[in-house]
Amino acid sequence: MEILIATGRLAENTVRKAAGEKADVLVADIDIAAFITPKKLIKAFLEARFSNRYDLILLPGLVAGDFSKASEELGCRIRLGPKHAYDLSFVLHFAEEVEFSKKVPACELLADVRKEMALELIRKAEEEAHSPLTLSGVKLGGNSCMKVMGEIVGAAEMDPADLEIKIEAFIARGADIIDLGATLNTLPDQVRRTVSLAKTLTCTPISIDTLDPELIKEGIEAGADLVLSLNGTNMETAGPLVAGAGVAAVVIPDEGNSLESLVRNIEAARRLGIEKIIADPVLDPVGHNITKSIVRYHEFHRKYPEVPLFFGAGNVTELMDVDTIGVNATLCGIGAEIGASILFTPEYSDKAQGSIGELKKASEMMQLCRIRESSPKDLGIDLLCLKEKRRRPDSPLPEKVIMARASKNWRVDPAGPIRVRIVPDRISGNGGLIVAEHEKAAVAGESAREVMDTLLELELISRLDHAAYLGRELEKAELALRFNRSYAQDDVF
Repeated sequence: MEILIATGRLAENTVRKAAGEKADVLVADIDIAAFITPKKLIKAFLEARFSNRYDLILLPGLVAGDFSKASEELGCRIRLGPKHAYDLSFVLHFAEEVEFSKKVPACELLADVRKEMALELIRKAEEEAHSPLTLSGVKLGGNSCMKVMGEIVGAAEMDPADLEIKIEAFIARGADIIDLGATLNTLPDQVRRTVSLAKTLTCTPISIDTLDPELIKEGIEAGADLVLSLNGTNMETAGPLVAGAGVAAVVIPDEGNSLESLVRNIEAARRLGIEKIIADPVLDPVGHNITKSIVRYHEFHRKYPEVPLFFGAGNVTELMDVDTIGVNATLCGIGAEIGASILFTPEYSDKAQGSIGELKKASEMMQLCRIRESSPKDLGIDLLCLKEKRRRPDSPLPEKVIMARASKNWRVDPAGPIRVRIVPDRISGNGGLIVAEHEKAAVAGESAREVMDTLLELELISRLDHAAYLGRELEKAELALRFNRSYAQDDVF
């Protein structure tokens, strides 16, 4: 297939490099490629006097306009290429397999393929990454991907069955390290039992989260891979235990979170023979000097770039009544710039549920940014949940319209009432089942449509207004599952 790529003067070199020998390049008489018009394309094509006959002309993905007449005059198909020249090489691979669009940029058409390739790029980069520290095969620091640590708050006092479900759920959502939290009331034998159970359930690195030297001792003896944390209050008692076992430790500052005390504690840990050290300058919440703490991270990483950094994203998300998805993505971007190696979240409060998965994907996005030397957009993966990258056209209001109003009449369906509820997937944290209960049958399904279709098939609905009502409720239930929200019939979503 003979392909011609149209571009402007500013992008010419980038386009030629990306196209290589897979396509010819046509430079229109315009600086910005997105402003190419049908007339400018035809003029540039005729002036170029190409000897080849082309099967396809690819325009920049952001070009607008109707090029159908230009297509007829030039005798070949004209379609939208990718939005960015960087993606041309990728798009050209599929030129003979995919029918590109006149309206949708090629990069969007190939989104699924891009996602798989992006994930493969991340996997390959991780395999080749060099890191100063590993925990059970998990690379930390260097040019490896930032890892997500999920804390199970109060893990040492949980029922074993509940703990097993929690560990499985955290790993399914993307946790690279499981942190087992202890409380002030936790007993040594509880730590030993909890860590031992966790080690039998997974090969994922396990950390014990406490400052209590006795609990640290039990955790280490039970097989913990990491101690969280050491500082001036427990260094002399717990430090030798960590050094003797050869496990890793997160070192934190003393009260006041000064950089000087963090450095002092790290030096003390090294004198005790602790080799696997992760530094935590402590990320403070918004309203409590978060900017100062970020500067502290930056300063530490500038002085000690070889030391992996612990970044407590949960310190921020748990103390903000804000949807976590954007906050976690932004924190992850900041973490990438200041050299973070571990992204920590407890997913403790209801509003913070899903943070592990959000941080995991954000970490992958930042790794792609590093590899591609780009901003975190158009990567093949994203964290867009409600917002759209490309809005569909709005429809105009008809000239004659009847303004709707809610009916005040309500009648019981002779077929009987139906109760709607949801059963969320406790492991993945996304999806689950919608359940519609009638006295004659209980129907369960993953989507509102399949539940409604089944109710109708079973003739459990006899009134149109009841069907309309149930359609609304079933759709609310489906949205609740999709966005990991709670649901109660007749409540406002």
